[in-house]
Parts: sequence; structure tokens; C-alpha cells
Amino acid sequence: MVKDWYEGLTQREQLSVVVLGVALALYMIYLLAVAPIAGARAEMERQNRALSESLQRVDVMASQILQLRESGAGKQNRRNLTAVINRTTGALGLQVARLQPNSRGEVQVRLEAVAFDDLLAWLHQMEYRESLLIQEASITPGGGSGRVNATVRLAQAG
Repeated sequence: MVKDWYEGLTQREQLSVVVLGVALALYMIYLLAVAPIAGARAEMERQNRALSESLQRVDVMASQILQLRESGAGKQNRRNLTAVINRTTGALGLQVARLQPNSRGEVQVRLEAVAFDDLLAWLHQMEYRESLLIQEASITPGGGSGRVNATVRLAQAG
């Protein structure tokens, strides 16, 4: 049917139909292949610029942190962990069985037969009020109902 229609056209009309078909095929190739690739490339360029700007900001912040460390500004905020631990455990009535500082500036605290709720209150206070890091905590049942034994390793934040 299409072949009959095509053969019924004059040679000039046939040439126009072929040229129009080729132009339509090229346009479809552009729409289906080239345009999405160009859009994806533009999006990747935008993402690369954003990542590059982020990296520059991180580099600046890292340089500032290194300068502060070298100048000793961060050392002014260092506290005696042992004193903080003794003060906070005493305020909550917790008995410290062992307090062991290590060479990395951390302190390991052993609490035995303490009320679980009091232990959680103390851990919360250490992390959120005193801004210390709880590096490690081991809690086991001990000493009766609601009582636990705990070993906690604390360190300065930053």
C-alpha cells in the first residue's frame, strides 16, 4: 500500500519524501541519543563544580584546624578527666571501683553494683553536659535486681 503510494508520486515528490525521511531519522537520533547525553554531561559538570567547591571548603577548614592545633588553642579546653569523673560520680552517688588513665589521654572507669538508671544518667551527663566521648561501654548484670557492673572508657572530645 505504501509502496504503491510512493511509486505513484513524481520523481521530485519521491525525492522530497526521502529527504524528509532522512531528516526525520536524524532528528529522532538526536532526541533519543545526543540530547540525553548532553544533558547528563551538563549535570555531571554541575556536580563536579559543587564537589570541587566543597573540597575547597574542607581544605580550608582542615588548614584552620591544623593551625589551631599547632598554636595550642585546643589545649586550653583540655580538662582533667579524672577530676570530672570523680565530681560527676560523687554527685550521683556512684561508687568508682577503678579509675585507670591511659597514655592516649583516655580514662577507663569501673563501676560495680550501681543502679542501672543512675549509670544511664551519668553516661548522659558525661556525653551531653561534660562533652566527653564515650569510647566504649560494657554493661553486665551484677549485685541484685536493677544493679549492673559497668566498664566505660572516656576521652576528651576533639
